[in-house]
Order: sequence, then C-alpha cells, then structure tokens
Amino acid sequence: MGFVAKKEHMKKIIEKVLDNQRISRTEGLRLLQEGDFYQLGMLADAVRKRKHPEPLVTYVNDRNINYTDICISACKFCAFYKAPEDKTGYLLSFEELGQKIEETKQLGGTQILLQGGLHPDKPLEYYEGMLQFMKGYDIHIHGFSPPEICHFVKLSGLTIREVLVRLQNAGLDSMPGGGAEILTDRVREETAPRKCSAEAWLRVMEEAHILGMRTTATMMFGHIETLEERVEHLDCLRSLQDRTQGFTAFIPWPFQPDNTVYKDLPKTTAFEYLKMLAFSRIYMDNIDNIQASWVTQGPKIAQTSLFFGANDFGSTMIEENVVAAAGVSFRLSEKEICTLVRDAGFEPRQRRMDYSLV
Repeated sequence: MGFVAKKEHMKKIIEKVLDNQRISRTEGLRLLQEGDFYQLGMLADAVRKRKHPEPLVTYVNDRNINYTDICISACKFCAFYKAPEDKTGYLLSFEELGQKIEETKQLGGTQILLQGGLHPDKPLEYYEGMLQFMKGYDIHIHGFSPPEICHFVKLSGLTIREVLVRLQNAGLDSMPGGGAEILTDRVREETAPRKCSAEAWLRVMEEAHILGMRTTATMMFGHIETLEERVEHLDCLRSLQDRTQGFTAFIPWPFQPDNTVYKDLPKTTAFEYLKMLAFSRIYMDNIDNIQASWVTQGPKIAQTSLFFGANDFGSTMIEENVVAAAGVSFRLSEKEICTLVRDAGFEPRQRRMDYSLV
C-alpha cells in the first residue's frame, strides 16, 4: 500500500472512531502500529469525554490482601511467589486477615481485593471459610482471579460454575481480572505453562457474569507478546463484553521485569504505556471505565493518563505486594490521589466496585 493510500486508510479509521463506530480487529492493529502518539491520545480523550461528559475521576479506597505467596504456578514474570518447599513462604491466618480488614475500614476502605498464589494443599472448603470469616466484618470482597478459580476446580473436581456458586454463597461479591496477562496460548505456554489457558480465563469470567457477579479485566503487556497478540487480547474481552456486559473496568499495565526470569527485558516506557492506554480506550468501546496504573507508572504519568483515555485512578492500595516484589514501590494516599486529580482539572470521587459513587 502506497503512502497516500495508507494515509487515506488511516483517515477513515480515525473518522470511524470520532463517529462512534466500532473499528475492526484489522483496523485496530493498523491504528496501534501506525497511529501517532498524540493522535491516539486525542482520539482516546474524545472517546472518554463522549462516555463521561462530566469531569469526574473516580477511585476506590481498598486494600490488596495477598493471603499467600505459596504458589505452584511458577510464572516466569512473577517476582512475588514462593515455591511450596520454600520455608520463607507464608499463609495468612484468619486472625491476620481480620486485623487487615479492621485497619482498612478505619482508613475509610470499602472493599478488600483478595488474591493469592495457587496453594497446593488447601481445599475449596478452606476458601469458603475464609470468605465467611471476612464477611463478618461487613465489607465488599473483590476476590479470586480466574487462575485461582481454575485451581479450585482442579482441587475439588467440581465445575467452574459449581465452584463460583459455592464461593458466591460464602460471601464473594465480585472478581478481579488478574491472571489475564496476554490472552493467547502462545504467550501463556511460554510464560506460565501451569496457569489456566486463555479459553479457561474467559470461561470463568463468562460464568461469573451469568451468575450476576461483576468483574474487571486486565492486560499485562510489554514482555514477549506481539502487537497482534495485544489486539487479540482486547478483542477477546470486547467479544465477551458484547455477550455479558459483566466487566466494569479495564486496566492495562506494563510488565515489571526486575527480580523475574525476564529481568533483562527492557522496561516499558511511559510513552509506550500511554499509547497502549489510549488504544485500549478506543478499541474497548463497550467497557465504560479505563483505569490508570499509578502503581506501576507513578503519580505524574498516571495524572497524564487522564488525557489519554483513563477516567479512573484505580485503588488507594493501602497494601500492595506483587508489583512491589518486582522493585516498584510507588505509594499514594487518598489525599494525594485527590490532589493529583484536582491539579489535572478534574473532580475526584470515591466509588465502589460497581462504579456507584460513595
């Protein structure tokens, strides 16, 4: 395709976005490959304003509790896990969980993000007991990503739906989109062969949505995946959202290589992060909320994200362990988040998991 024809084709894609028409996977790939950084930012900002005309930026006040770091998955990109035979691994007691929840509530937290490693020894009943115990503190539990659910399925011999129903009955309110990484089996087999397949991840989410649970979706990019695989990942999520409307938000975040098998890979730049964030807003036309990743990018880039498609600042992260294990330790208080949002010209508002305002 000649230069003039390329330019004309790109112009048509841009016009489709501005005209609120869905772009195809092929058009999306071309936009990601050839789109100018500022062009993508402008388009994403236009889409964001169309979906969210009021100048609000939301955030959730919660705590990320990792109940164990003992994990049989041994993902190459993870700096957090401990092998089952490693004596330094931990499993939080219910008493420790209770102390963390009390601290969270005292700080105005409205939910707990509950995730952990794939522990080899604990039966499904253990996790039901954990949820029932936590529900005694009257707090929203946003817990167990699809790889954990698939792990519980293997241990219990039950179906995905049966496991989800039991966890829901025990107190699980909603589910995080962790463990998605890149939803193509080539990438998953290379980076995390013991983790659930792309198809299984999507099936867990679909079953959760059918049962009335809302979930989030994520993408960890900037490691061994291609641009085509990034678009495939987004397309899988967009297709599922067409069927269920169960995703409340999408969170793209760049891989942190330090202390992992992939420690020699270059870190994703802020430029690349903002471009991918903007593209996510444009392509994911049926997911209303796009989250900035201040945990990996720091406060200033997260603030800039608000002009590249993001309308949500994510969590106050009273506690965070997984990204910190990879050597990244940005910390922001609720007050600092509100100041950053106001300084960017928006009004900060605390929300719940379903994006209703507190």
